[in-house]
Amino acid sequence: MTAPNNLYGSPPGRQPSIVALGGGHGLYATLSAARQLSDDITAVVTVADDGGSSGRLRSELDLVPPGDLRMALAALADHDEHAELWRDLVQHRFRGTGALAGHAVGNLILAGLTEVLGDIISALEELGRVLGVRGRVLPMATIPLQIEADVVGLEEDPRINRVIRGQVAVATTPGRVRRVRLLPGEPAACREAVAAINNADLVILGPGSWFSSVIPHVLVPEQRDALIATKARRALVLNLGPQAGETAGFSAERHLHVLSQHAPSFRVDQVIVDANTVPPGSERAHLCRAAAQLGADVRYAAVGVPGTAKHDIFKLAAVLGDVLHGDVSGISAGSVQTDSVVGIDRKESAPWQ
Repeated sequence: MTAPNNLYGSPPGRQPSIVALGGGHGLYATLSAARQLSDDITAVVTVADDGGSSGRLRSELDLVPPGDLRMALAALADHDEHAELWRDLVQHRFRGTGALAGHAVGNLILAGLTEVLGDIISALEELGRVLGVRGRVLPMATIPLQIEADVVGLEEDPRINRVIRGQVAVATTPGRVRRVRLLPGEPAACREAVAAINNADLVILGPGSWFSSVIPHVLVPEQRDALIATKARRALVLNLGPQAGETAGFSAERHLHVLSQHAPSFRVDQVIVDANTVPPGSERAHLCRAAAQLGADVRYAAVGVPGTAKHDIFKLAAVLGDVLHGDVSGISAGSVQTDSVVGIDRKESAPWQ
């Protein structure tokens, strides 16, 4: 087995370069799966969160919201005793009712490091060293962004459009989100993230909150252009079901349509769909046609943990391994695959053959 490739050490051998884009729990799952395939992983994280601990720190200190960045670091942390202690610490939230109540320790550490070191990239690298991170965590942009959405269904007349601003407000609106924008418009991308996408072997987008964690990644012009131009294999991982608020009532097909509407030139190689969430028949035919608009085949696989709304990281890793190696056996625009053909040795990492 090839020895681990750690960003903060000397890589002894070539491993596939994987870039995962998203935010929150969806990105955590993707990163946990990706690290089964390689140690050369870059997480690119949304920076529009305005709720909870992140929202408070963002408002008080005018910094990039640290919560999703912290979760990505935790997902890529080493598994030795020291790193696991620090991982548990950065994920710990203060209890009680005082000023610190609800704050995640890691959010405060990142906020402090950003002030001491002068920028969020340096702060992430420093905390990454403490955690023994395998890979790198980067923000989608180096300034905090806001999400603004056009929403219908909030007025008596269902045709009336209302503008909703803020990630939490968009994620929890009882109306129907039609379109989202970033504020400021056309923000500058993180140059390190763009470079990682350009040099990647595999790029993964999703799963996650569709309008607030997934689509924003194609709304940053330089990053979108990199996603279009990269020679990497590109995988889009669909959620295990619609999300209350953002995508209530959405079919899998509708998820693809709204992504394509926000970035008509964006293309992917494969759309990964849990086989249990889209029954055989007309719904799969509609999904395949929607995927074709993105230039993609659909790969159906049992990637969910039964009885939960969580992805099985080992099954997801196996399917991502298929995409990485260009394995299209058993799939086409209309085919069905019930499980992946690539086995994963359930260890901390696996070599790239």
